Amino acid sequence: MGRMKFLALSTSVHRYESSGIHTGMWLGEFTHFYDVLTAAGHEVTLASVDGGAVPIDPVSLKTPVIQMGGTNKRYEDPEFMSLLDDTPAIADVTLDDYAGIFLIGGHGTMFDFSNDEVKKAVAYFADNDKIVSAVCHGPCGLLDVTLANGTKLLDDRTVTGYSWTEEKLANRTDEVPFSLEDRLREQASEYTTAKIPMTKHVVVDGNLITGQNPMSAAGVGEAVLKVVG
Repeated sequence: MGRMKFLALSTSVHRYESSGIHTGMWLGEFTHFYDVLTAAGHEVTLASVDGGAVPIDPVSLKTPVIQMGGTNKRYEDPEFMSLLDDTPAIADVTLDDYAGIFLIGGHGTMFDFSNDEVKKAVAYFADNDKIVSAVCHGPCGLLDVTLANGTKLLDDRTVTGYSWTEEKLANRTDEVPFSLEDRLREQASEYTTAKIPMTKHVVVDGNLITGQNPMSAAGVGEAVLKVVG
């Protein structure tokens, strides 16, 4: 397995529409995936829906379990954080350069991963038998994606993603526009979760790899390596 390039996609939304509370990308979900892939000798390029600076959910900097995973070390690394300063918009990315896409979570995705350019990009990777991976709220970008043959991406697929129980634990049920768990159950053949909320759970269905929550981001990266290896 030679050096490969992977595209990581972030939300560009930095506030909830209803309350104005800050949200954005969940930083640990990017850093953990990035660390796994780059440690294996691969390259990870960060893009966002609209381009420019990527918003970070402030809660993602305070979660103890995430801090133990080294996210704070990355946050305090100016060189790494400069990756978030000026990202290309997904519409401007040459998708053919990449072996797969990783949809980073964070509640902002619930508002802008329904963007047509996001759907187009996800469909491109699926249609070309490349890796499509997502974690936590990142699977919002898998919803309503139509493939070249007219079928839907999630038809007959098994997936996971942030559960409604976890949404309750995060006190965000009033802020979110829908239940990701419900949408995934409606569109996929099967939706599964970890027995205990906020613990690692990764589902591999061919080239489609999904993780349930922030604790699953490194696991998604490891699953990607196995599939491409």
